[in-house]
Amino acid sequence: MVHQQHSDDPQQRELLRVCRIGRAQGLKGEVTVQVFTDEPDYRFEPGSLLYTRDAEQEFEVAHSRTFKNRWIIHFEGVDDRDAAEALNGTVLYGEADDPEDMLEEDAWYPKDLLGLEARFAEGNMLGAPAGQKVGKVVDVIEGAQYLLKIRLDKPVDGETSTLVPFVDQLVPDIDLENGYLTLDPPGGLIPGW
Repeated sequence: MVHQQHSDDPQQRELLRVCRIGRAQGLKGEVTVQVFTDEPDYRFEPGSLLYTRDAEQEFEVAHSRTFKNRWIIHFEGVDDRDAAEALNGTVLYGEADDPEDMLEEDAWYPKDLLGLEARFAEGNMLGAPAGQKVGKVVDVIEGAQYLLKIRLDKPVDGETSTLVPFVDQLVPDIDLENGYLTLDPPGGLIPGW
């Protein structure tokens, strides 16, 4: 179940919210969880470690399964309904993936995109000059599809920002090292274009 953390200074690790433990499921210590990750298969595989926010408690996944679109998890040492019910409401976090591995996989965390300069891509659909600055990413909105909220450098008709779906066709390049991403938007998506 819960182990005291003994590894190298867990306070220095970056932790990402993964799930909130819900009600007990059955009598053998399983719990339902509200999922906050887009990688539940990875985060809930047997042997995975999850932590409380302060990283003082560690939970090891013994096994997990889905039933009717709901994740059900059994943690090591949580062996009865009472122990499972005592965890209700606990929010668990997982370690962030290695940044180098993520770059190789062309993957990013939403927070990595905040503050990036948004520029027009080369050969964009609008015919705008390649590299021309559009604005800055100020938010990443989660939903059925991620949206980038971009604060415009030059507001048009009172519009100070725009939302751009975060898909490869519209955001073809991301360069975290140099602090920018490129946009290839259709007409009407960027005010004034």
